[in-house]
Amino acid sequence: MEIAPGIRRLGPGLVNAYLLEDGGAVTIVDAGAPGYWGALPTELAAMGRTLDDVRAVVLTHAHTDHIGFAERIRRERGVPVSVHELDVPLTRKPGYPRWQGSLNIGAALGFLAFALRNGMARVPPILEVSAFGDGEILDVPGRPRAIHLPGHSEGMAALHVASRGTIFVGDAFVTRDVLSGAMGPRLSPFNADRARAFESLTRLDGVDARLVLPGHGQPWTSGLSEALRLVRQAGPPR
Repeated sequence: MEIAPGIRRLGPGLVNAYLLEDGGAVTIVDAGAPGYWGALPTELAAMGRTLDDVRAVVLTHAHTDHIGFAERIRRERGVPVSVHELDVPLTRKPGYPRWQGSLNIGAALGFLAFALRNGMARVPPILEVSAFGDGEILDVPGRPRAIHLPGHSEGMAALHVASRGTIFVGDAFVTRDVLSGAMGPRLSPFNADRARAFESLTRLDGVDARLVLPGHGQPWTSGLSEALRLVRQAGPPR
């Protein structure tokens, strides 16, 4: 699905992976679910690219629903995978943080069914990764700048592509709560430290981005500052 010129999304919006094209080469931001592997060539073709044009996979963090096909593309295609230095241990033993929040049985069952259909019950660890630090501008297509936002995971990092007015926020906040079905900017229902995740949002204040791309939910096109206002309006963490 095209999000903006040079940016496409894999998946229907429950679990997101993104393709970022720049200068004829592609960075994959998050690797979603293992089952997305089959759709990857089609999405690349829609932007006039192939697997040979993929130069990097950059993870906003290393939870199971974000590393998806990362090990496969690394092993089969030699594409390097990078993640914030504090999430490197998670790439070896992927999982989820604890759940906090409300639950809608229909939404939760829908997410479980989606996960099973797309191979998320068994996600392989990534056997080789490179690490980046806070504030680093990554030498990959699009040249995103990493912004460390600990709380959802220790190494959660947003990726700001200033040239596109775009920020990939991973699960620092989402626009769809996959367990309650609630829509709009809000904290994820899964966090290693919910209070810390909420506090980390201050590191996004003043970042200029019109287009906000979360790990779960639809794109937010009303600007980062408005998204942050709505997350905070929901109140302090429970």
